[in-house]
Amino acid sequence: MRSAKVMAARVIAVIAVVVTTGVLVATQSVASTPGASAPDGPGAQSYLDLARKDCFGTARNTTSKVWFTVADGVLSDTFSPSIENSNVNTLQYIVTDGRSFTDMQERDMTYTIGSPDRSGMVCQVTSGDPKHGFALVTDYLTDPARDSVVMHTTLEPLRGTASASLRNLKVYVRYDA
Repeated sequence: MRSAKVMAARVIAVIAVVVTTGVLVATQSVASTPGASAPDGPGAQSYLDLARKDCFGTARNTTSKVWFTVADGVLSDTFSPSIENSNVNTLQYIVTDGRSFTDMQERDMTYTIGSPDRSGMVCQVTSGDPKHGFALVTDYLTDPARDSVVMHTTLEPLRGTASASLRNLKVYVRYDA
């Protein structure tokens, strides 16, 4: 009786190994076939965001179900209603005088990161372009009562630049979902 149980257990183990090995071999042969494509087409390109983040934020309570990250000085992800769902690729500013230059925040400006309050619940990004004499100062935070990321941004002259030179500048938002 005991040897029959041991024999049955060995047979099940051998079948499991054979089935698993067969699946691995089949997967490897399909994957290694040159020019092979997925059934019904290649599918959509996968999205992988930057792993390095400058800031990560959320509300101080559990009422707000939103999280955000900042990378390369711009809003790089928002997650809502759970940390598993990314809803934004990037949200950044574009500054132009309408004639001679157009600066995209991530591409054409340098930035610094800080936090203006001791709690660390606010991420402040200062993006600037010394050549054109301006800076964008953005505070990123979450609203504890709502699922929202709040961005408060000011356009400021850089030191040694007249604030009158900002009059001709236009600021636009570029949202990449």
